[in-house]
Amino acid sequence: MENKKAPARNVDEYIADSPESVRPLLEQLRTTIKKAAPGAEEKISYAIPAFILHGHPVAYFAAFKKHIGFYPAPRQHPLFEKTLAAYKGGKGTVQFPLDSPLPLDLIRKMVKYRAEQARARKV
Repeated sequence: MENKKAPARNVDEYIADSPESVRPLLEQLRTTIKKAAPGAEEKISYAIPAFILHGHPVAYFAAFKKHIGFYPAPRQHPLFEKTLAAYKGGKGTVQFPLDSPLPLDLIRKMVKYRAEQARARKV
């Protein structure tokens, strides 16, 4: 019987449990999200790091073998459509390859966009 590791209880634990080579990228991503969405609550949701603002998700990320997944990505929005076309991913996801620097400016813009949406929906 295989021993499965318990899911991380917080973002610090998630990053610490990730491969050592990926940790600096995850920290960069985390810092970028926190600066772009001040006041967002940091937590684990769906077993990955999540940032929630006014009850609405602003960003999630996850480490994989060859990429970092970022969610939700506004692929259909005209501000991001062309830029995000350069990255693999699905309708609302983007994959940032581990062998390239993270596009922090793009990430910052996506998070700010999502934070604006969350503020607009604030009840």
